[in-house]
Amino acid sequence: MSNIPRRPAVWEALIPVIALVVFLSVTIIKFQGSPHIPLVFAALVAGLMAIKVGYKWQDLEKGIIDTISMSMQAIIILMIIGTVIGAWIISGTVPAMIYYGLKILSPGIFLVATTIICCIVSLATGSSWTTAGTVGIALLGVGQGLGIPLPMVAGAIISGAYFGDKMSPLSDTTNLAPAMAGATLFDHVRHMIYTTGPSLLISLVLYGILGAKYAGKELDYGKINQILDALSNQFSISLWLLIPPIIVIIMVVKKVPAIPGLFTGTLLGAVFAAVFQHQSIGTIINVLNDGYVSETGFEIVDKLLTRGGLQSMMYTVSLILCAMTFGGIMEKAGFLEVLAEGLLSFSDSTGSLVLVTIISCIFTNFVSGDQYLSIVIPGRMYKNAFDKKGLHPKNLSRCLEDSGTLTSPLVPWNTCGAFMYSTLGVHPFAYLPYAFLNLINPLVSIFYGYTGITMEKIDNVKTETVTV
Repeated sequence: MSNIPRRPAVWEALIPVIALVVFLSVTIIKFQGSPHIPLVFAALVAGLMAIKVGYKWQDLEKGIIDTISMSMQAIIILMIIGTVIGAWIISGTVPAMIYYGLKILSPGIFLVATTIICCIVSLATGSSWTTAGTVGIALLGVGQGLGIPLPMVAGAIISGAYFGDKMSPLSDTTNLAPAMAGATLFDHVRHMIYTTGPSLLISLVLYGILGAKYAGKELDYGKINQILDALSNQFSISLWLLIPPIIVIIMVVKKVPAIPGLFTGTLLGAVFAAVFQHQSIGTIINVLNDGYVSETGFEIVDKLLTRGGLQSMMYTVSLILCAMTFGGIMEKAGFLEVLAEGLLSFSDSTGSLVLVTIISCIFTNFVSGDQYLSIVIPGRMYKNAFDKKGLHPKNLSRCLEDSGTLTSPLVPWNTCGAFMYSTLGVHPFAYLPYAFLNLINPLVSIFYGYTGITMEKIDNVKTETVTV
């Protein structure tokens, strides 16, 4: 008689999660190790539990491959952005942005300006990754030159970058969330304004308060001039070097797909490196693969500009594969579904349903290590629950983004957190306290759930439509 998989019990689904928490805690906190191996061992525990409930290895392997397939586009984009960073540094594009930024921006307004700049770029491109990998790196350098702690700068970059990732119709998550909930794209975007707008305003106020601490601070013009001199001595600086990022942003706004758009950015960087910096083809190719190594002799500049290259992203790629292995088994064996349903049993009101949905998205970000799964799984699980309460699907899609999208860069082993760490060089746990938008938005969403503010009913929508 064939062994048909049965529905796992809650305790069986919890064991891999507990194992993951223990393995990660011991490795990261006690041994200061990387999360890769703990994820692999947690995947082993999940696999053993899945076999216990009746799954064969072939089934689990297919689940792993299917889940990894979901992240393949992200992996390719990740590798291309590695080449973009290398190309834009050797071409002088990133140094030019840092150079002009240091001349224009002041410490008092820097964090607010950083957030707004990243909001605009990410809204135009629909990509937090592109924003962080381009203007984000330049702003990090400006902040360092102005004497602002890097975790604060990274937090402001993350807040601005994820505003656009969440609100832009060009963003993949902005399209995925309403698809999972059964809402239309523009209903979803308009509905998110109610939670994201106030969250952004509160964040800007907080960044303004933080920035005020540095407004009266006397700038170390000696250090700033050293940075400017180091940049101008190593690179030929001109406004022409800002053309590659402008072209890439225009291409994305014109809905050119991310991969060819970013690859064009790499090619432009390579051409500008040859034309403006007189670099040889061999040197450019090596930088695209291995990254740029700055040798100005000035530690701040060298540390900032020694980065990029396809190989610099391999740590993150391997982390994504390990996380997807664990997440794939958890999804295939139905463990995530059982845990989500267990949480659903505690939701007897609109507020508690919103709370459970947001907790589930955050939980999935931690456990599966993937932003998309944190939207897909809770979206699929709670659609009927929102329908039964007469809530419009756009309420669910908003909750998915308020939590699933925004908390993903705060988890070091999540694809988004790993990318931001590799790109900005600041650990997610370091910038987490300063990523105000990402922290505040889920709380605003929960507040709306319990108060009923903007929690639109299906009947109300129909009535309004008929009246009009």
